[in-house]
Amino acid sequence: MPLVRISHAAGKTTAFAEALSKGVHDAMVETFNVPKDDVFQVLTDHGAGLRVTPSFLGIDHGPEPVFIQITCSEGRSVDQKKALFAGIASRLAAEPGVPADDIIINLVETKRENWSFGRGLAQYA
Repeated sequence: MPLVRISHAAGKTTAFAEALSKGVHDAMVETFNVPKDDVFQVLTDHGAGLRVTPSFLGIDHGPEPVFIQITCSEGRSVDQKKALFAGIASRLAAEPGVPADDIIINLVETKRENWSFGRGLAQYA
C-alpha cells in the first residue's frame, strides 16, 4: 500500500520509466513485505524542474537525479529501511543504469488511519 512518487529527467524512454517502477516495487516486495500486486505509483518526468546539490555528504550528484518518495504506514525497522534503500539503488543501477549516487530516496511514514483507497472510506480506521 505504499504510495511511490518517482521523478526523473525528461526525454527518457518508456522502458526507462518502467524499469524505475519495477526496480522500486521489487525492492519494496523483498524488503518491506509489500504484496506483489500492491502497486500505487506516480511517475513524472521533468524538464528543467529537477535540482540537486552537486555534492552532499561526500556524494557527487550528476545532472539527472532520480528522486523517489515513498509514503507508507509506520512500523518498519531501521534495518528494513536500510535494506530498502540499498535494494532500490542496486536495482536501478543495474536496470535502467542510474548511477547509485544519483538515486535520492525519501521515506515518509504515516499512521494507517490516514489512508483512503477509494470511495472516500478510511479502510484502516
